[in-house]
Amino acid sequence: MRLALGVSYNGQAYDGWQSQPSGRTVQDHLEAALGRFAARPITTVCAGRTDAGVHGLMQVVHLDPPVQREDFSWVRGTNTFLPPDIAVQWAKPVPDAFHARNSARGRRYAYVLLESPVRPSVDAGRVGWVFRALDGDAMREAASYLEGEHDFTSFRASSCQSPTPVKTLEAVRISRRGAYWRFEFQANAFLHHMIRNLMGCLVYVGQGLQPPQWMREVLDARSRDAAAPTFSPDGLYFLGPLYEPHWGLPDRVPAYDWLP
Repeated sequence: MRLALGVSYNGQAYDGWQSQPSGRTVQDHLEAALGRFAARPITTVCAGRTDAGVHGLMQVVHLDPPVQREDFSWVRGTNTFLPPDIAVQWAKPVPDAFHARNSARGRRYAYVLLESPVRPSVDAGRVGWVFRALDGDAMREAASYLEGEHDFTSFRASSCQSPTPVKTLEAVRISRRGAYWRFEFQANAFLHHMIRNLMGCLVYVGQGLQPPQWMREVLDARSRDAAAPTFSPDGLYFLGPLYEPHWGLPDRVPAYDWLP
C-alpha cells in the first residue's frame, strides 16, 4: 500500500522543495531521513513544489514504502533524522491510485505581511514587510478582478513549465490582525511565482501607487512587463493541497492556527 505524509518546513535555509545536485533542498533532506529510517533508498512525489525561502505548513508527499512500519513510526522515526526546521506531521496509508500531485483538486497558499515603519527582526524570513500603510478595501477590490478562470500570463515567471497560463483562482481573502496582514489564495493550480507576482500588484494598490482597476488592466495585458516586481518569498506559506474526502487525509495542521 502507498503511504502519504504531511510535511512542514521553514524554507529559509533551503533551495526550495525539489531535489537539486546541491543537496540543499527540503526533498533531499526528507528522502535522506526516510532512507536512514527504512534502511532503503526512498523517493517521494510532492503535491506542490515551493521556491527557495518559501515555507510549507502541510506539504503532502506520497511514497511506496519498501518496508512495513506503523504510521506513528514513520513520523517519529523519520523526524529523528531530519533537521529541526523540517518535520513530518502525519503518515496515512492510501490506495495505490492516490497521487500527491495529480489527485489534488486544488491548492492553498497564505502570504503574511508585516506593516511596520521598522523591518522585522524576530519574524525575519517568516513574514514579508512594507513600511507604508496599506488600504485593505482597495486591495480587496483589486483582488476581486482576479477571481475566476483567467489567463494569468502577466503573473507568470519566464521559467514556468506549466502547459497553460489559464488557471481558476477560486478565492482571495485578505484580513488583518494588528500589524500583520494575511492574504490567502485558493486555486485549482498556480503558476511559477504567480502568488509573489500577485502580491507585488496588490501591495502597489494597497499603497496607493495604482488604483484597484489597474489589476484588471494587468490581467488583460497578458504580459509580465505590465505587472509590479515579484514580491519577497519570506512571508509565503504553502497551506497544502485539497483532496476529495474519500482519500481520508487531513486538510489542515491545527498546530499552525497561530499563523496571523
